[in-house]
Amino acid sequence: MKLLVFGKTGQVARELILQGGAHEITALGRDQADLSDLEACAALIAQSDADAVINAAAYTAVDRAEEEETLATVINGETPGAMARACAAKDIPFLHVSTDYVFDGAGEKPWVPTDPVAPQNAYGRSKLTGEQAVRAAGGNHLILRTSWVFSAHGTNFVKTMLRLSESRDQLTVVADQIGGPTAARDIAKALLAIAPQLETRQGGTYHFAGQPSVSWADFAREIFPKSGCKTQVTDIPTSDYPTPAKRPLNSRMDCADLTTDFGVVIPDWRTSLDEVLRDLNA
Repeated sequence: MKLLVFGKTGQVARELILQGGAHEITALGRDQADLSDLEACAALIAQSDADAVINAAAYTAVDRAEEEETLATVINGETPGAMARACAAKDIPFLHVSTDYVFDGAGEKPWVPTDPVAPQNAYGRSKLTGEQAVRAAGGNHLILRTSWVFSAHGTNFVKTMLRLSESRDQLTVVADQIGGPTAARDIAKALLAIAPQLETRQGGTYHFAGQPSVSWADFAREIFPKSGCKTQVTDIPTSDYPTPAKRPLNSRMDCADLTTDFGVVIPDWRTSLDEVLRDLNA
């Protein structure tokens, strides 16, 4: 299957390239696809002979988005809409990665795809705008909401914890935010498994996150022993770690529909963490 991927250096995009297998993947980096230019991105799709398009690129600077919401909304909202319209015009599937940040983070129940959305920060609002634009395009699409992405590439929680552990024997980590750490490799494999199925069936909005749900503090407690670090973790509440963008306390996600409809197995993030740590050691 010929896949056009927006993104080349991000965590999910890099794993799509690495896990592509029998798929013929054309990945577009920033030098080829300016995500702030929606018309140019749509033109790239129009000129492509791809069987499906995956948008794995995004504005991901959550805190900076509070000051750059207009730019974030173009990249995360308006451009995906233009991509989806270009795909609809060619009658090819469009797969788009979204986030748990479209929810308000209240309660303790895992979010299902049909739950009401109410993003609490600029990044979440920009991603919700993208979801709405993709649906409005009218083509066959799949919106995959995920959370707490980590990998051996780029910047993420796992790599940050390992870096800090090199100079500190104790770290304070937020313990009242609960969610599912999700390996970029697992997201890529899910997208690659779903894309061919969209040639004969309709998509929709789905959740995909590592299980079981865990706090950031307990995630860190899993990282350090597995990597041979002796750094100790002390729990703190979110109120002790203020950030410009409000983070959701509840990022639990119900992913059952994805398994039922597409046969995608929801990963155990602990196994995926082992793989990422092996990659980093290598």
